[in-house]
Amino acid sequence: MSENVSTYEMTGTRMSPRRMEIDTGEAAFVVGKDVNPVEYFLGAILGCLNSTGTMVARDMDIDIEEMTVRIDGDVDYSRYRGEESDARPGLQELDVTFDIDADADRERLEEWLAAVKDRCPVTDNVEHETPLTLDIEPA
Repeated sequence: MSENVSTYEMTGTRMSPRRMEIDTGEAAFVVGKDVNPVEYFLGAILGCLNSTGTMVARDMDIDIEEMTVRIDGDVDYSRYRGEESDARPGLQELDVTFDIDADADRERLEEWLAAVKDRCPVTDNVEHETPLTLDIEPA
């Protein structure tokens, strides 16, 4: 494993059927209190695009005056509810739109956007399959 790898370990404790306290070791937050898990996930994408976009702009010497990022996605909750369905239980597709005011022309912003897409850790996990292991430890 590379020496540049950061390991994240978080623990979630069930508070109710719709709320879970997440402990990162340095902070804690409650999923289901302000927004649902899908909204947290989409917010994580937006947050990572913001930080990655800012870093890429710095590296490309682009000054961002303002940036708004919108994400749209549809979920068919049929399978989640246990109903028969051919639809995936997750988001069907995500569309992200950047509204950006920066000191760069359209071509330079297209280069910036390509670099953001290439470097963003969260969107990489959305676009590429990341192995997921589920295990159980009885109490």
